[in-house]
Amino acid sequence: MPPRHQLRSYLVTVSLAALVENELRKDPFTGTVFVFRAKRADQLKLLYWDGTGLVMTFKRLEETTIT
Repeated sequence: MPPRHQLRSYLVTVSLAALVENELRKDPFTGTVFVFRAKRADQLKLLYWDGTGLVMTFKRLEETTIT
């Protein structure tokens, strides 16, 4: 069984891909970069297909500047 943090990352990635498909009606496997922000706008998640798998990048912002 993989470590908990790897499993959690996998579940978040799959959940975001499902959100893209079901709510946005877009295909997450096209190479398009999908950007999600937290409610407080202090965190960003980027989801994209790199040709071999889904990639999720997480960024915690030092200053909240996204509106």
